[in-house]
Amino acid sequence: MQTRDNSGFSLIELMIVLAIIGILAAVAIPNYNDYITRGRITEAVASLSDARVRMEQYFQDNRFYNTDGTAAVACAPTVTLANTTNFTFTCAAANNGQTYIWTATGASNMNGFTYTINQTNARTTVIAAGAAWPAVNANCWVTNKSGGC
Repeated sequence: MQTRDNSGFSLIELMIVLAIIGILAAVAIPNYNDYITRGRITEAVASLSDARVRMEQYFQDNRFYNTDGTAAVACAPTVTLANTTNFTFTCAAANNGQTYIWTATGASNMNGFTYTINQTNARTTVIAAGAAWPAVNANCWVTNKSGGC
């Protein structure tokens, strides 16, 4: 009687491997997406921090944050931030150029995320319902999914 060598995998072995891969993917994919979102947030808050420093430098030279110290709402012409794939940046001056607010509004995959900073370094975050993270309205820059600053 001749014995036959079986080579390859049995169906049960294959199903076990697929189950393990499925469990790993169920844990890894959400964590990876969260990691990517946190990286995109860094883009916004770093740009806003840079804009604030440059606005203060402009104020030191000109004694106002807008073009000419009038009621104009345009911010300092030399302080600009280029829009990115993930955020659009806007600035509005008020009080005859004595105050301003920079806003980073999420675009594309970051829809629903809004970060702001003003001349007193007051930072706010608004994450709208339906965004990639839970809704939040905070007086700081939220940089993680748990709502921590």
